[in-house]
Amino acid sequence: MPRIDVGSVFRRTGSAYPAPFDAIAKDRVRQRLGDAGGITQFGVNLLHLPPGSASSQRHWHSAEDEFVFVVAGEVTLVTDTGEEVLRAGDCAAFPRGVADGHQLINKSSQMAVCLEVGGRAADDVCIYSDIDMMIDKTKGGYTRKDGTPY
Repeated sequence: MPRIDVGSVFRRTGSAYPAPFDAIAKDRVRQRLGDAGGITQFGVNLLHLPPGSASSQRHWHSAEDEFVFVVAGEVTLVTDTGEEVLRAGDCAAFPRGVADGHQLINKSSQMAVCLEVGGRAADDVCIYSDIDMMIDKTKGGYTRKDGTPY
């Protein structure tokens, strides 16, 4: 099995969210490890969350499962049921179609590192729980929940 040199994998800082929704994740860093290894059926990302940053806006997927494993540090998992601290060695799963938005926030004073694994369904719709935003992969681009583009 080919080894992936994690240090050479491109580090993308920030998000593609439209303003002002991008501010919450402006300092996050993602490395697409699955893409670097040629994987096409699911995504694998190494996520670096500096103190005060979030993985994303709170969201859920219609057709994609997601899984996160905390490699280092700690994050606060936010869902409809509240907040829960996840530390290195903890993990969480988010089944497709469950309308319980989730996000990770680093409320600690240290860098947090997580491994994210998720599906790549061509017909996925991602709904952002707390804001008027969604993305429908069949139509492309972020829109308001009524379909109006940003």
